[in-house]
Amino acid sequence: MINPMKIMQIKGMWDKFTSNHPKFPRFLAAVSANGIQEGTIIDITITEPNGEKMESNLKISAEDLELFRQLKEIGSQQ
Repeated sequence: MINPMKIMQIKGMWDKFTSNHPKFPRFLAAVSANGIQEGTIIDITITEPNGEKMESNLKISAEDLELFRQLKEIGSQQ
């Protein structure tokens, strides 16, 4: 069971995050509008303050798409 108080806490934290990083939600919205398909590759690069980089990628599977659908469904219930 989902704790409503925890959801409200996370929502507040998300609102602050999106206020601090307004480009990120717009990026997610653009990606979502185009739709992520099975086989899509997501590349991730983290650059630390000292300039060191860590990189990874993942190829989206049908199971991943189902997880995204379920998370979106949970989010739309709020």
